Amino acid sequence: MDLGLQGRTAVVAASTGGLGEAVARALAAEGAHVVVSGRRGERARQLAAELPSAVGVEVDLTDPDGPARLVAAAESAFGPVDVAVLNGPGPRPGLAADLTDDDVTAAVAALVAPHRRLVAAALPGMRERGWGRVLAVGSSGVAAPLPNLAASNLGRAALAGWLKTLAAEVAAEGVTVNLLLPGRIATDRVAELDQAAAGRSGRSVEQVQAASRATIPAGRYGRPEEFGAVAAFLCSGAAGYVTGTALRCDGGLVRTL
Repeated sequence: MDLGLQGRTAVVAASTGGLGEAVARALAAEGAHVVVSGRRGERARQLAAELPSAVGVEVDLTDPDGPARLVAAAESAFGPVDVAVLNGPGPRPGLAADLTDDDVTAAVAALVAPHRRLVAAALPGMRERGWGRVLAVGSSGVAAPLPNLAASNLGRAALAGWLKTLAAEVAAEGVTVNLLLPGRIATDRVAELDQAAAGRSGRSVEQVQAASRATIPAGRYGRPEEFGAVAAFLCSGAAGYVTGTALRCDGGLVRTL
């Protein structure tokens, strides 16, 4: 299938590793010009050098002017932004009953404000040209809130609500807005979480991973390239009639449709 991404310009936030990197690689493989971005500038440039047509941009999207600078860098390198992939780390773990006002503010600052600013910088051009893709890398917590991740659940749900509202506003202008929700994907971040869980519980990492795999109907962790492939489709011309949707890539982990 021709995904229609050849020559499109794609900005991928927080793409120096993990799921963001997987998405950047998948889009590059489909012929898109990719802007790799993150706080680790050297890593962004290194990864960009490995891709057919890419640049690496050092940027902290939590800086108020970071998203606009990222879009400007993309336009300078390749022209107008066609695809904006929203991605970034979440807030610290914690219980819902323990959340403070500062925790709520931090969740919005990390998971809503930077993405809104990035969309605000890229969306006008998409609407004017009649073609655009906004894709947020979320969490299975949007579909089924995760224990001990109250701030993340709050912030990601808020982002999802805003994106769903936006999707309806821009659908007739050729712009789609979707979320892709990962389950247990074998990234360095998930490995760190498994290591931390092992330390808390007194079990080995292997025991923690085996217990986690037992909760996944597919019986395994997902591969980053599998996640990237789904993301590339949602960013493609072929997915022009898919919008306002939260799609899970989780091996059946969440037991609802």
